[in-house]
Amino acid sequence: MDINDFIEKFAACLHHTPSPAIGPDTEFKKLDEWSSIFALIVIAMVDTDYHKVLTAEDIRSSKTLSDLFTLIQSK
Repeated sequence: MDINDFIEKFAACLHHTPSPAIGPDTEFKKLDEWSSIFALIVIAMVDTDYHKVLTAEDIRSSKTLSDLFTLIQSK
């Protein structure tokens, strides 16, 4: 698992934000598409693709995609 793969999978979940606009320092909760539903999509993606359990608290405590990736790696 590397951060570029994670960012690519995260970006694939988005419908209106272009992939090149997404990077490790992206503050994902500031994206126009971010919502509680999108948080559930990300939780499901992490479970399916990485076999890790991501919680709502994990998302709340993360600011950037890099933060989220580091947290997933630590699980």
